Formats: sequence, C-alpha cells, structure tokens
Amino acid sequence: MTTSGTSPQDGPSWTTAWELLLPAAGAPARGRGRALQSALRESVRSGRLAAGTRLPSSRELAADLGVSRGLVTEAYEQLTAEGYLRSDRGAGTWVGDAARAGARAARDLAPRASGARVDFRPGTPDLSLFPRAAWAASHKSVLARLPHRALGYPDPRGLPELRTALASLLVRRRGVVADPERLLVCSGVAQAMTLLGFVLHGHRLRTIGVEDPGSPQHGPLLAAAGLGETPLPLDDDGLAMEPLHRSGVRAVVTTPAHQFPSGIAYSAQRRTELLDWARSVDGLVVEDDYDGDFRYDRAPVGALQGLDPERVAYSGSVSKSLAPGLRLGWLLVPERLADEVVERKRTMDLGNPSLDQALLADFIDGGGYDRQLRRCQRAYRERRDALVGALDEHFPGTEVSGIAAGLHAIARLPGRFGPEPRFLESAQRAGIALRALAEHGTARYADSAVRLVLGYAHLTPSDIARGIGLLARETQGGGPAAH
Repeated sequence: MTTSGTSPQDGPSWTTAWELLLPAAGAPARGRGRALQSALRESVRSGRLAAGTRLPSSRELAADLGVSRGLVTEAYEQLTAEGYLRSDRGAGTWVGDAARAGARAARDLAPRASGARVDFRPGTPDLSLFPRAAWAASHKSVLARLPHRALGYPDPRGLPELRTALASLLVRRRGVVADPERLLVCSGVAQAMTLLGFVLHGHRLRTIGVEDPGSPQHGPLLAAAGLGETPLPLDDDGLAMEPLHRSGVRAVVTTPAHQFPSGIAYSAQRRTELLDWARSVDGLVVEDDYDGDFRYDRAPVGALQGLDPERVAYSGSVSKSLAPGLRLGWLLVPERLADEVVERKRTMDLGNPSLDQALLADFIDGGGYDRQLRRCQRAYRERRDALVGALDEHFPGTEVSGIAAGLHAIARLPGRFGPEPRFLESAQRAGIALRALAEHGTARYADSAVRLVLGYAHLTPSDIARGIGLLARETQGGGPAAH
C-alpha cells in the first residue's frame, strides 16, 4: 500500500485500519460507496483509526483499494460532514477527535439465574408452561383480521376490546367492579404503581404506606415518582390498624388476597377496617393482586376493590399466569383519579403495543387464558405439596404458614437448625439459593428459628425434593437422622 500521504508517526495506525476497508472495496458496485463509508466510520469509532491520524489522499486510497477516486472523495466528504473526519484545505484529511468508541456488543441486563444447583428464591413462574401453540394460533388469527387503523397510536387506556375482555374476566374471577372506561392496560404492575405514584404526588402526597414485611419492588417504583415509603407492620389479620392510624399516611399499598411475603389473606374484619380508614382520611388503598388467581384449598377470596371501587385502585398482570416478559397488566382506578392517570399514561408512552393487546384479548375471549390458569393451578398445587412433604421429611417440625396459594411459601424451621446466618452460609456452599424472610422487611425475631421465603412454582417436584435433600445434607451433616 502507498503510504506517502502519511507521516511516519501516523503510518502504523493507518496501516492497521486499512485492512478493514478491503472487504468494502469488494462489495457489489451499487453498494460499494455505502460499504466504504461504513467501514471507514467503524474504523474511527472502534479506535483503529485514532484521532489525529492523517489519511491518504483520495487518489492514493482509490488506487490502493482498486475503486474510483469519486467513491473515496464522497466517503471523505460524508464523514467530514458527520464529524468523523476533518479536512484542512491544502493539508489533507485527518481523523477528528469528536468520535468515541462505542460498546462492541449490546449488554443484557435482564435478571439472570443465580447459577445455583437449586434456586428457591420466590417470584418466578414456570416459564416452560407458557402456552406457545395456543398463543401462536391467536397471533395468526389476530394478524389476519386486525384492521390497518388498529396499528396506529392506540387509546392510551388500551384497546377497547382488551379492556372489555379484561373487565369481564376480572368481574368473573376476582369479583371487582370493572368499568372498562376506568381500566387501563399498562406494562405490568410496575407501571401501574409508577402511574399512581405520579398522580398521588400531584395531589401533594409525599409518602405512602407499605406492608412490612412486603414486596421489595414497591419502594423503588414509588421513589421514582417522588414518594417516600412508610413501613407498616402486619398482624395475623393483615395491616395492623393502630400503626396505620398513627402513621399519618393517606395512601397504602397492600396485597390483601395473598400477602407477600407472609402468605396470609387479610381477614374480613381487617378488610372492612382498612376501607373505613381510607374513607376517614379521604385516602386510597392500592391493591396489588399479583397472584390472586392461585388458591389451592378453596376458591380465591375476591379482590378488596369490589367492596369500595372509589377507595381502592386495583392492579394485576399476566406475569405469574403467562410470563413477565409480555409486560401486560391492568389498573382499575377510582373515577376521581381516572382522567389524571390516563393523561399520565399518555405522556409516558402513548399506550401499549396494539398487536400485543389484540392478541391477549383474543386469548381471553377464546378461553385460552382460563385454560392456562387451570393448567398452572394444577402444576403449582402439586409443587407446593412436594415442598411441604420434603420439608416434613428432612426438617421435622417445620411450620409452613400462610394460605395454600400463590407461588411461594413461608417456612419456619425449628431453632435447632439455626442459627439463621450459619444455615444460609451452609446453603450457599451447597449451591442452594435461598431468601430469608428478614430480607423483606424491618421486623426482627427474638428466637433462633430459620425463616425462609421459598419459591416453588418454577421448580419441578423432583427438583424440589432434590433441593431440600441437598439442603438437609449440607446444613445437618447427614440429614434428618442427625436430629
């Protein structure tokens, strides 16, 4: 290659980058100019051509690459206009200093498996149960009949057909008062919480009550909307009312159908007392019905919202029933907040994807969603039974508290298996991922019992049995016989 157009100190840098341009020179004639520009641009971005490097003249580079001088001149001019190169009249063309090397590959920040031999951490459904065939059939059907106008910007509340389908589903399965005009389709409970947080902040609220122990997700979502959190303790019936009255908050986030993580269901009396409190302070109860469909010993308790839809904002999603990656959920709001929430949704994202909404509406109307719930209920009931049985075998005396529902259970292992820090260290050595109840709140316990929040829905019965067996061998030095 000719290098007479470069200074000695610039020659090596240019020589190493030159080879990147050779494939562009061999591109089809019609795309050769674009290929040359792209290769030269990437050489600058990647640092192969450092800032300050002097480039060969257009005539020299054209001769070396076997292309027309016009292609090289055009490439130089285009990249100079974009800021990658600079050209001084009579002094040649140089690499500019505005470009910085970008990431070579996109990173994936999605939550990843822990790498543990068995992972009992809660919150994950069995994604292998996702109804791929039925979902694909609905997708094909929807695409065939969806009108062109439906692919435009949607109603920020959601497609009317999905809001209608969801309202019918929620009335039937969860006992809510569901007016489709006050129902919003959103990106899961997470967006529902954020939307409400912004609206409540606009009403001069600066703090909101949260259950203690409670979901670790609520705090950061509310903080993003400028709201602080006030932890409120629980008793056997739900939120303890005296601390709630003393707190001074006027809004509280609850999980009354199946409290996370304690596993209790709010008693009828406590549900009434909670609504009385909301009326007395002109407040709002935010109901996160994250797994209300999954009750294994009886029909699920209806949603709190059905008792007073003007004092309860109700949210849910398909994250536990279908898959969290779909990012589809819903929010039912009191009439007095509806317009503000809709406007906040509009300015936030202009609405959820139309095709995904139409697909879910078809899946619900065709009975696919009910079939999926029954399938998951059978599987998760079996897995909960497997967990209780394995704990009874390997950790005699363990108390599994809370109702038979949801995707997790609270296990209180007798003090002889503790202390808890040593137990958790032993589990980690064995490759067993666990979550202690203490991680979900501020409450501390005087006894030496080991309290765990055990997720089971994503594990097969055999995995559950194997995991509890491994845990016993590592923490007990030989299994239940050791005690």
